[in-house]
Amino acid sequence: MQVESFALHGPLLLTPRLFADERGFFQESWNQRSFAAALGVELEQVPVFHQDNHSRSSRGVLRGLHYQLPPEPQAKLVRCVSGAIFDVAVDLRRSSPSYGQWVGAVLSDENHAQLWIPVGFAHGFLTLSESADVLYKASGFWSRDCERSLRWDDPALAIAWPLDQLGGLDPLLAPKDAAAPDLTEAEVAGDVFP
Repeated sequence: MQVESFALHGPLLLTPRLFADERGFFQESWNQRSFAAALGVELEQVPVFHQDNHSRSSRGVLRGLHYQLPPEPQAKLVRCVSGAIFDVAVDLRRSSPSYGQWVGAVLSDENHAQLWIPVGFAHGFLTLSESADVLYKASGFWSRDCERSLRWDDPALAIAWPLDQLGGLDPLLAPKDAAAPDLTEAEVAGDVFP
């Protein structure tokens, strides 16, 4: 597995080995031992994933930025198995030197890359292809009481969404995402994230 780090401590871009020939390909999309090595932790320190999620989105759909507060925070391992997305993680750990900063990467069915998003980060993505199927593992159960959203186009975050790739379309948002607060108003009380 190829492991790439970002300037922000925590998120990682992981690309599993691909074995391809004229018949198609094979890859190990999840291996706890390889994941522990990528994170630099012992096997028993790997986060336990409690649920797998699958979303399908059409071109221009922007989902997020989403996160969950304790007692049910979520770390996520995200991959795009059909189409292409621009995937983003925003640091919400108030004590972090990179608080309010973001990282992003294109995940697609061609590059097979996965984005590791630790607890304490908001997550969102923009669909770049006609449609995209996104699968992700979550370390916490979904909780309506813990779920929060952050404004995708908050000027303070200055996320460089590749909107030019939408051919003039405006991003399509869920009502809760369209009404999400800026970082200065978002509920990230105290140092709730490690």
